[in-house]
Amino acid sequence: MTENLLARRARLMGPNVPTFYDDPVHIVRGEGVWLWDADGTRYLDCYNNVPHVGHCHPKVVEAITRQAARLNTHTRYLHDTVLDYLDRLTAKFDHDLSQAIMVCTGSEANDIAIRMAEALTGKTGLIATDNTYHGNTKATSQLSTRRPPIGGYPPHVKLVPAPDSTHPLGGSPEAQPQAFAENVARAIAELEAAGVGFAGFMLCPIFANEGLPHVAPGFLDPTVTVVRQAGGLILCDEVQPGFGRIGSHWWGHDWLGFRPDVVTLGKPMANGHPVAAVVTRPDIMAAFREGFGYFNTFGGNPVSAAAALAVLDVIEGDGLVPAARDTGRYTLDLLRRLDHPLIADVRGTGLFFAVELIHPDGRPATECAARVVEALRQKGVLMNRIGRQMHILKMRPPMPFARIHADQAVAAMAEALAQTPHD
Repeated sequence: MTENLLARRARLMGPNVPTFYDDPVHIVRGEGVWLWDADGTRYLDCYNNVPHVGHCHPKVVEAITRQAARLNTHTRYLHDTVLDYLDRLTAKFDHDLSQAIMVCTGSEANDIAIRMAEALTGKTGLIATDNTYHGNTKATSQLSTRRPPIGGYPPHVKLVPAPDSTHPLGGSPEAQPQAFAENVARAIAELEAAGVGFAGFMLCPIFANEGLPHVAPGFLDPTVTVVRQAGGLILCDEVQPGFGRIGSHWWGHDWLGFRPDVVTLGKPMANGHPVAAVVTRPDIMAAFREGFGYFNTFGGNPVSAAAALAVLDVIEGDGLVPAARDTGRYTLDLLRRLDHPLIADVRGTGLFFAVELIHPDGRPATECAARVVEALRQKGVLMNRIGRQMHILKMRPPMPFARIHADQAVAAMAEALAQTPHD
């Protein structure tokens, strides 16, 4: 059956459509932190953050079904559900982040954030790190580093070295915050010299796609000063860390301790229903609305708003944010007890975890990481890799992930590491 599905994908979707694992998993059902394949095999999902409150959560399913049976239209008609949602969502923010635009994907949200920076500053220069991903629109793909744009990066984009745990900028963890800020300052100067000026700096506050490097509250302070002095905006991509995943706070920027100008949200907002948003200050929203005639047919529709409201209900009602903190600490402690010659670093924040594999001679252990991921899949645990050389094991499970699940996942990882050749 798998071969037939792969052949159909190639025929109908074209080449190079990615799948996870050498032997792709044919998933047919999900519930909580579990997935089942077509053969009935059950997998512990340690990677998917889209089903934020658990696969097929009955309260979210019921909210979608009830609203879909009643009405679904767009925001050029008046409807109270989207306003009810935005009231509750913006109440989770400080820093006068009180207005929002509802869209369908994180890529769309980041695309709007870029245009907000352009509208407020009148400039077009953008900065991101050199090991990141912010979406697949034309504008956001020019900030992302998985595949460089055709023709190379445009002159209005500058990529700065990302923070790194095993090879910190400036030569030490203590020097890294200032070194990072100096690289941003240099990029700003280059954008100004090129005539495009500096509009904004887009970042994930926990640098998730960069491999979850060790950063701590205050890390970004020198960079914030540089950006503010240059008159640019800080565009904070909360698609991965948002909605309580880091455990101690609802948002990564609050944990890291800085004030963003624009916040973008996505994947977890409606538990798999396509919902995303851009949250910002009224002055920035007014500049954007004046500069761009923006409308999104599906953004903020009643069904999407109902799904997103249900997710907030579950997060709050089930205490998933403090649970992420508790389970995160427990899981990180288990991971740090792993004993393997290639483990160079173990780190985590809330329900984000990274295990970095490096050979004794300093080479990233990319092949070993790949084999461990495949071995875990065979053991019924789904996780994946991240990092510039894809040598970092990444765990990012749904929020209902509990201690009993952590025990199973880390025990399987210990077995996979022990059974995988690493020379």
